Amino acid sequence: MTRTDLLSLTPDALAALANRGLVKRAAKDLAAGQGPGITVDPDGGVHGDYPDGTRASLPAGAGLEAATCTCAATGTCRHQLCLVLAYQERPPGESVPESAGAAVPDSAGAAGPDPAGTAVPDSAGSAGAWSPGAFDDDALTAVLGQRALTAARRTFRAGYAARVRRPSGGDPVAQVDLPSCTVRFLVPGELGYVHTDAAAGRRAAVIVLAVWAFRAADERGLDGADVSLDIGGTGREPDGLDDVLDLADEILLEGAVHAGPVLATGLRRAVPDLAGRGLHWPAGAVDDLAGQLAAHHARHAEYAPERLAALLAELHARHRATGARSQVLGTSESAETPLRQVRLVALGCRVGGTARARTADVFLAHAAAGTVLVLKRRFDVPEGARATGADIASRRLLGTTLGDIAAGNVVSESATRSARRVVRVTAGRIARTSVTPLGDAWTGLPDGLLVRDLKAEERVLDALPPRLVRPRVEAELVRVVEIGEVREIGYHPGAQRLDAVVADACGVTAVVSAEYSPHAPAALDALAGALAASPRLVSGAVRRGRGGLVIDPFAVLAPDGVVVPDLAPGDGAEALDGASGAAADPLTEVLDAALAVCAEAAHRGLRHATPALRDRVSAAADDLARAGFAATAADLARFAAALGTDGATRAWADAAIRLITTAELR
Repeated sequence: MTRTDLLSLTPDALAALANRGLVKRAAKDLAAGQGPGITVDPDGGVHGDYPDGTRASLPAGAGLEAATCTCAATGTCRHQLCLVLAYQERPPGESVPESAGAAVPDSAGAAGPDPAGTAVPDSAGSAGAWSPGAFDDDALTAVLGQRALTAARRTFRAGYAARVRRPSGGDPVAQVDLPSCTVRFLVPGELGYVHTDAAAGRRAAVIVLAVWAFRAADERGLDGADVSLDIGGTGREPDGLDDVLDLADEILLEGAVHAGPVLATGLRRAVPDLAGRGLHWPAGAVDDLAGQLAAHHARHAEYAPERLAALLAELHARHRATGARSQVLGTSESAETPLRQVRLVALGCRVGGTARARTADVFLAHAAAGTVLVLKRRFDVPEGARATGADIASRRLLGTTLGDIAAGNVVSESATRSARRVVRVTAGRIARTSVTPLGDAWTGLPDGLLVRDLKAEERVLDALPPRLVRPRVEAELVRVVEIGEVREIGYHPGAQRLDAVVADACGVTAVVSAEYSPHAPAALDALAGALAASPRLVSGAVRRGRGGLVIDPFAVLAPDGVVVPDLAPGDGAEALDGASGAAADPLTEVLDAALAVCAEAAHRGLRHATPALRDRVSAAADDLARAGFAATAADLARFAAALGTDGATRAWADAAIRLITTAELR
């Protein structure tokens, strides 16, 4: 009997199930002639006897987790992995099929009821490709247990979101991204070889949820390579945002200038209520809105009229949107999920803060899940003390320093991931986390995180819903971009902004753009130096803007190593000479001017609008019309006409939503 499941395990799949170091050690032992003698039972059980007397076994009908070994190691060991590799190299008495593992066992493909009682089609998924949705509930129960299905049904009744990624020629692994974990089906037709970053207590339930996600996609005919959908629940119901919108409209009418503490208090009280009802994305917007009012009251630099206006527009947009509940309002999935051993690759750091504290967001690529997580830390700053990014880079964190983590590889067995993709390490378990130098880890990131084709990345961004109604997840568009050439580097003294035009291997360009921050005074100098040194890769948040792609940089992989600008030492005293590396874009300038006047209206309050403000809104509408933005100009003109009437708040929201979305698509 040929074990097609073992033949289908690639080195990457084995590394996911164990770790890459053990796989390399096992391969080295096999190459050195220290592999096992193999025997196969009639039922397909595989045994390996090693020269030193060690015996490893791979039971039939089970995955690698059921393997045993007489050595002293706990969990998966090198002997078990070497046995797999040895079997793949020389299946005893068997010939390797031309397409090992391509077929789905008949028992896995049987039709069965989904959680709502609907039958599964006999041929789920697109032609020529297998789908985990083919597993019926009987198969799930046999492998994962009834308790897993019971737990999963509770989530199903509440409803959950999923991103389904079907296997392809370039990536044969079927994958489901759930709000707080990722599930990967490493071997077609086998439930014994499923990898998830969820901890053991949640593993079985999330595998069931992932199978149901594929099943739902199959039934709905969503056979694309990468699709997002909602599963279960009772559909879109009234969102319950009326009270919050009343508060938001009162802030819009009064403006941040005149808003009293009662409004901010009302917003703060609304946050836990919204989160408790699974409305996590509006809850985040309300919390940020309250923070903006507090920053304005404290006369702090973190307040920005444009940010205030965007948050007000976001609440209106989410209330109006008709998309999937999980995308627009939030998911009822568990707020946090403990992870099993997780390997993360640092992509740099962003430093911010207030007068009495500094914040550091460390961006960490989770290659196995194809996502980027954020490790957040806050450091108190004594009054009068200096606390730039360089100063906090030496602060202790996870047994090392912030600077080492921002430019290193992190392996942890005590991490927890939230639905917003924030990762934290459980207090008291720091010893179970290790940090090593980054090396060339960026080059091994999967497609989707490592961008080699800027034109293809533009198409990815074009396919996204508007930012105002997308899930509020951290580091959503953080990428590592391969640089073929740095063409220009320039500095805008007035805007205190550094722009650099970079090109990929095909000559498609993007703009690396960074603004001065008092929390990281040497960042622009460090960035300019790294970009001038013929760098290979740059990490950062990618967005549409100025008629192309704009990268907000977090780190640069230069010939001498990784440069994290926000943690660079120095006072930024060096002169940044040269013309700007980005040409002026008149369409962007017109949109920015219109956004600024909308933001000023929200800042001062519609009740306090002056004739001069109405004239500026009208002028901005005229400029938009001349630039060809006819629909946007019409909305802004209607807002100008509505100032001083009861319809002013709705007209402002109409104009702001369209303006923000139009600017995003530029």
